[in-house]
Amino acid sequence: MSLHPDLPTPDLPTPDAPASDAPDAPAPDAPAARPPISGRTRLFAVLGDPVAQAKAPALLNPLFAASGVDAVLVPVHAPADRLDEVVRGLKAVANLDGLLVTVPHKLAMCGHADELSDAAALLGSTNALRREPDGRWYGDNFDGAGFVRGLAAAGYHPAGLRVALAGAGGAGLAIAAALLAEGAAALTVTDPDRGRVDALLERLGTRWPGRVAAAPRPPADVDLAVNATPLGLDPADPLPFDPAPLAPGALVADIIMTPAETPLLRTAAALGLATHPGIHMLAEQLPLYRSFFRLPG
Repeated sequence: MSLHPDLPTPDLPTPDAPASDAPDAPAPDAPAARPPISGRTRLFAVLGDPVAQAKAPALLNPLFAASGVDAVLVPVHAPADRLDEVVRGLKAVANLDGLLVTVPHKLAMCGHADELSDAAALLGSTNALRREPDGRWYGDNFDGAGFVRGLAAAGYHPAGLRVALAGAGGAGLAIAAALLAEGAAALTVTDPDRGRVDALLERLGTRWPGRVAAAPRPPADVDLAVNATPLGLDPADPLPFDPAPLAPGALVADIIMTPAETPLLRTAAALGLATHPGIHMLAEQLPLYRSFFRLPG
């Protein structure tokens, strides 16, 4: 089926836009200013390797301020070979209440949760953990929900679509499950790591038999092609897939948020294909994080 948006693209933050000069007085609808960091401030961290591209601090800190919560989210560069060491240290910090997780740690962080949601257990992947009142850590995964909510907000609906997905890591697995749960007709996954592909097929194939398969490259006859790999974070990266063979009505989506227009999206747009940037996925997770971290408002 062809993919046709029926809603306008929502106004979302543009990560690379320069800041304007501050007015003398805040506008009536200006975001609430967070209280100064003090000895009472609660801590949250986002873990990644790299982490410089993470947009969570720019979105979550205003959410804390708007909720009247004295908390701050900071980026933590956790090298993959020292992740366990970093996480053990963070969990020992008594005023640390939560962790967000980005590439490449979403699979490994399941081992640091004492309990997982049904979604995170199905995926074997978590992108958010909170400290419970008894000190235990509870993990969930909102990547897939955020991605499909972002599609819907822009007028794209997964039901009945044929999907090509590049990347079978933590984010790709979550996106695959969410698209299938929302009625995607077929999903083909590509990844150079055959073990990750097999793990995805094993986890999702029994839940959605006959609707998920593997291929060495994305098929051309799809309605939606998604990059869920890190390719595009570095300007020198190759494209995760060539969008040229895709049908004219296909939508090309990328979960990378920096740069806002990745080489894949730029190439797809030059071919006349519709594109969907990564910021939608994170922006649509904000209400889910509000509930998960029990923020007021």
